[in-house]
Amino acid sequence: MINIKKFTFNPVGVNAYVLWDEVKEAVVIDPACSNRSEEAVLSRFVEEQGLNVVQLLNTHGHFDHLMGNSFAETKWGLKCRIHPGDLPMVSQAKQHAMFFGISMANPAEAVALVPGEEITFGRSVLKFIHVPGHSAGGVAYYSEADHLLVVGDILFEGSVGRTDLPGGNHAQLISGIKEKLMVLADGVRVYPGHGGDTTIGRERRSNPFLQ
Repeated sequence: MINIKKFTFNPVGVNAYVLWDEVKEAVVIDPACSNRSEEAVLSRFVEEQGLNVVQLLNTHGHFDHLMGNSFAETKWGLKCRIHPGDLPMVSQAKQHAMFFGISMANPAEAVALVPGEEITFGRSVLKFIHVPGHSAGGVAYYSEADHLLVVGDILFEGSVGRTDLPGGNHAQLISGIKEKLMVLADGVRVYPGHGGDTTIGRERRSNPFLQ
């Protein structure tokens, strides 16, 4: 059974997630740390839980979600994984952050996810679902066994990701959410990149962007 812990980091308020199971192997999704204090919070939790981080994952390539990659890669000796559609953003993260008055170092080069690939840790499996529109390479990480979905900025409680940034496409995002995410069971718990969690059923019934 997958356990999940959320942290909210950096000036943009990104949700970083740690997922682990009874074997104590873990994945970190969108590390997002912007300073040493946040890095210490994340690493201390991992150490206190006795976890072995075996995968680092990004939901997409916007700079606020790439913050923390360099720290996490160094800390756990891993390279972050990202959809190939967002790989070019990794080397441009520092420049993009400057437009918002935020300072960060470019993360190390990420490794592309492979179509059909399954992310394994302990006895658990995550599949990634490509839903472009917020960015070209946005993905949601889905556990069918544990009915959870980490969606980054694709979907929020009562809303969807913004599409006015480079690579955004509103029609593409909405169609992808409806065709790829809203077909999941009502009880699937949705963990977004900002704000609180929700469920597929709740968003199917009441999200105004999906009606």
